[in-house]
Amino acid sequence: MAEKQYFVTKEGLEALEKEYEHLVTVGRKDAAEKLKVARSFGDLSENSEYDEAKNDQAIMEARIADLEVMLKKAVVVDESEIHEGKINVGSTVTVRIITPDGKVAEKQYKIVGSNEADPRSGKISDESAVGKALMGHTMGAEIDVETQRGTVKYLVISVA
Repeated sequence: MAEKQYFVTKEGLEALEKEYEHLVTVGRKDAAEKLKVARSFGDLSENSEYDEAKNDQAIMEARIADLEVMLKKAVVVDESEIHEGKINVGSTVTVRIITPDGKVAEKQYKIVGSNEADPRSGKISDESAVGKALMGHTMGAEIDVETQRGTVKYLVISVA
């Protein structure tokens, strides 16, 4: 089985690197300080501050490990090399959406790697149901996406 690759834009890679650098330098130092303070409260077997500090440290270390894997397997999408007109990671897509109840809306999405997804700002993952359905299509394509509320129809208006 092929190893999972993490598709990212240049900006997405920079954000991952910045988060990693912050956690490794500042985050670890802060976690060590919190543990030191919590230890000073006495008996560790009944010290909730110590337990909380250890838990926070474990969560941070897990995130650092995840970031290391993502950075190692990151594939930067060169947006200048995206095939014009064909939806791929890095594409900006305008779609007309027709919901099962007949409501029509237009939306613009930027297709990004899963770790860059931010649906509220219009960035959807290439692994999401909509992103996956749109991948590889061109302007004029009609795509049906099954959702919990029924089939939603997407008409691709433009691809950039």
